[in-house]
Amino acid sequence: MRKLNEMMDRPVIDKAVRDYLRTKQRQLTGPLGAIENEANKKRVPVIPHETVRFLEWFLPLYKPVNILEIGTAIGFSAGLMAQFLPDEGQITTIERNPTMIEKAEKNFKKMKNSNKISLIKGQAEEVLQELDESYDFIFMDSAKAKYYDFFPHCMRVLKVGGVIAIDDVLQGGTILQETENIPRSRKKIHKKLNQFLEVVLNHPALNATILPLGDGLLMITKEEDADFSFMLKKRTDQHDDPKA
Repeated sequence: MRKLNEMMDRPVIDKAVRDYLRTKQRQLTGPLGAIENEANKKRVPVIPHETVRFLEWFLPLYKPVNILEIGTAIGFSAGLMAQFLPDEGQITTIERNPTMIEKAEKNFKKMKNSNKISLIKGQAEEVLQELDESYDFIFMDSAKAKYYDFFPHCMRVLKVGGVIAIDDVLQGGTILQETENIPRSRKKIHKKLNQFLEVVLNHPALNATILPLGDGLLMITKEEDADFSFMLKKRTDQHDDPKA
């Protein structure tokens, strides 16, 4: 079982406003609502309700057909996104954690749209290198220290005009702090996220914005093809974020 994310308790906006967004906006019903409620009670880190509502607003407008998700967890976000796919649509989701895989497979059986979800078991970096499909939309919610390394692979399979949403990029606002003030256990995440944001926020081939939803949702449109292979050359230590 992955460790709980301490950033769940560090809102990046006023706590009262955050709580309002989570409780006053339309709530989920059916199997997805039950999964969300159980996850919240057990403090399993799934996307927060304000991000749920954003995706419920965004996806019907954007109308993706092929979605790639990096970080299945218990299958909640894949099930949510599958609701907005056309009949021919498909979600490919990647997860490495055996406990999460077992929970996701059980949850998919509860959903009417599970035929639109394909779960790939394995290390995301290895799986991404082997993908030969192209995707309209990518949702990445995985090891934060790996966003930098995963991104070039995502850009290879994302269509021009496609969108990638990357969750939890603000780390409870600690992304703004100096590295020496970050606990040793989180220094790699802090360093790699800052490197990642430095590349993507001002890259000429990308149009990027950070939304203050949850712990920061980074939205990027791929406006033209570009070579991001230079990001694959940078490696630090082997200590990884426990969230995969």
